[in-house]
Amino acid sequence: MTVIGSGQSDTCLSDPQITEIIEAAAGRIDPAGKRILVIIPDHTRSCPLGTIVRSLRKAIGSRAKKLDFLIALGTHPPLGNLQIDSLLDIELGRRSEVLGGSEVFNHDWKDPGALATIGTLRAEQIREITGGASAGFELDIDVTINKRIFDYDLLMVAGPVFPHEVVGFSGGAKYFFPGICGPELLNFFHWLGALITIPRMIGCKKTPVRATLDAAVDMISVPACLLAMVVRGRDLAGLYFGDLREAWSAAVDLSREVHITCADRPYDSVLSQAPTMYDELWVGAKCMYKMEPVVADGGELIVYAPHITEISETHGAVIREIGYHTLEYFLKQWDRFKDYPWGVLAHSTHVRGIGSYDDGIETPRINVTLATGIPEDVCREINLGYRDPAGIDVSYWADAEDQGRLYVPKAGEMLYRLKNPPAWAKP
Repeated sequence: MTVIGSGQSDTCLSDPQITEIIEAAAGRIDPAGKRILVIIPDHTRSCPLGTIVRSLRKAIGSRAKKLDFLIALGTHPPLGNLQIDSLLDIELGRRSEVLGGSEVFNHDWKDPGALATIGTLRAEQIREITGGASAGFELDIDVTINKRIFDYDLLMVAGPVFPHEVVGFSGGAKYFFPGICGPELLNFFHWLGALITIPRMIGCKKTPVRATLDAAVDMISVPACLLAMVVRGRDLAGLYFGDLREAWSAAVDLSREVHITCADRPYDSVLSQAPTMYDELWVGAKCMYKMEPVVADGGELIVYAPHITEISETHGAVIREIGYHTLEYFLKQWDRFKDYPWGVLAHSTHVRGIGSYDDGIETPRINVTLATGIPEDVCREINLGYRDPAGIDVSYWADAEDQGRLYVPKAGEMLYRLKNPPAWAKP
């Protein structure tokens, strides 16, 4: 399938250009009489989703037998009706008017009754796919997915592509796994990403984790396509439609230009401010993931988010039990931690960053500090630093790059890396 679409790193698409691409996509899929399910992101991803949904309704809705939307929540909490309307930029009480007969569904990752098993990734297959990156952790994994997809003739993923800490770049297959899958595969591949480490993974197009997800996608029997967005602010620098892999690849090539900033030198102190769409530390931690590569050894990364008051609605209890630690902390005490959810262990290592654990002493490369609404005693309990957010003076970091300080006002999607990275940050 030839990719439809366009994009440039220095301009944004106009509304007529977006309409033209979506109408061409509608012509390509020939929606007449088909039941189509569009898989969309939740509120923790920046994109003009309301515009895209309206355009799809206009181009496809009247011709398709059915056009519905499924929110790829992964393990994020389900959205209420008001949150869904906000996500889709719909005024209160106007959803039926805007969406016609279309329905919007939440994914529920932990409800076995909502899932179907579509195959098994065998340990030997995983070993081959990952090229040894999963050594010592290969196992047979049942691949489960939201069974609602089997009520449709065509699946369309519609979501943005950004540098991503676990798979290299988000989008594409990631909307199925972990977007609408069960816990087995998502726990495994997040731990696989932790074994490789974020700095060696993030911003890379070909990764062992992406290869694992592609193998799982090949088990889906319903035809699938992709409408991939490359976002600048709330606008689109690019929009691509086509085969799941090919459209994603085109979007990644543009995302590399739009979403990666290369620095000449590391910074001793980085103030990484979380946007309000990150409503808990589980997602607000992206402010660490995207900035870790440019923090100097022994430096401090501050997650600045006064609005965040919770670690994670879904995983908070486990995180408070295990804390945030370096990868070696878990690997060298594996018998103690192996029965915890591997996805939560992975998140822990991602937040704490690169470091070592020897003779019972943990030595992180950098200091990670929370300037959030999470109390100081909880921050200490989970092994992170604390600053009172009310005491943060942004001006101390703003415009102070020549003094070794950096302020990022909307962190979490732009990747910062060094032009000449150290060995621990090279793919």
